[in-house]
Amino acid sequence: MPTKRRLTLAAPPPDPFGERRRAALRARLQLLGGRFDFETDSARLLRIVRQAYARLPAHRLSARAPRIRVRLVLTAARHPRSAAGRGGEPPAVRTLAAGGILCGTMDGAGFVTLSVRERAALIVVSRELLRCAYHVRYELLEFAVYVLAARVQRFVPLHAACVGRAGQGILLVGPSGAGKSTLVVHCLLAGLDFLAEDSVLVRPQGLRATGVSSFLHLRPDSLRFLEGAQRASLVRRSSVIRRRSGVSKLEVDLRGPAYRLAAAPLRIRAVLFLSSRSAGGRPLLTPLRKSVALERLAGSQRYAAQQPGWRAFRKGLSALPAYELRRGTHPRESVEALRELLARMHARPGAAQR
Repeated sequence: MPTKRRLTLAAPPPDPFGERRRAALRARLQLLGGRFDFETDSARLLRIVRQAYARLPAHRLSARAPRIRVRLVLTAARHPRSAAGRGGEPPAVRTLAAGGILCGTMDGAGFVTLSVRERAALIVVSRELLRCAYHVRYELLEFAVYVLAARVQRFVPLHAACVGRAGQGILLVGPSGAGKSTLVVHCLLAGLDFLAEDSVLVRPQGLRATGVSSFLHLRPDSLRFLEGAQRASLVRRSSVIRRRSGVSKLEVDLRGPAYRLAAAPLRIRAVLFLSSRSAGGRPLLTPLRKSVALERLAGSQRYAAQQPGWRAFRKGLSALPAYELRRGTHPRESVEALRELLARMHARPGAAQR
């Protein structure tokens, strides 16, 4: 009986990368100003997508949202005897494609590859990696979504939080551990609109900002300022995740009637730099000179400062008021300072810039 020949690049099958094959499962979501088409053959991977982005407000920043494609592929489990260095051959190369991206992978891998020009991403997840669904979402899926949304639309990606009211937003800038999440949770409980906790994308023209408001990540000790019922409610809505740094955090799902997610992009009207210094009985907000604010901004946003839209973003932000937000005896004092600032913006649009 003649042996079956393995097809190679010298004699490829008609569609070796699966470019013309439609995925069995699809989801279309309006997200970060773009129209994202997610496709996969795996119900478990689609579940991770929906866990990350379902039931979020549909943010639009242009009349015609760009279409961005993300394909997720689940590879077969790696058998110990098939691994290289264990007396057997490694898995055969598997050819894959998504939106003009072609690749070959060996089963057992997990990676993401992007093409800004094609507006597409290909995410490959091994069955072993599915045991770490949080890392699939946080390190592969969210990485692809944020990078493509920012670069396709030429948004400025900021490491910052953003809250607001009535379409007006305030950027909260500070290093990890500065207290952004603690302040944000008290803003949520006070009824302010929540845009994003850690990653904000800003359109330089007009300074309109968008973000993903699915989750809030809190250290357990940040709950000490909450009342018992509030603390119990947050913990009940949370799961525990562990960052690669070893820090464990509560991951609170905010998609529900208890919290206000920004229904549309917020227009940035002020920037606050969080400080660990105590206000010492003085006002919590200390105005900053333009030169000081811009220097702090560039120092805290080194990745964003290398992006094409940074110069226009910097120019727009230089016309806005900037403050250092020092700590009071309770986060409620900081929330009240933000509420007063937002009220002035809403009452007189130019007042906050004086």
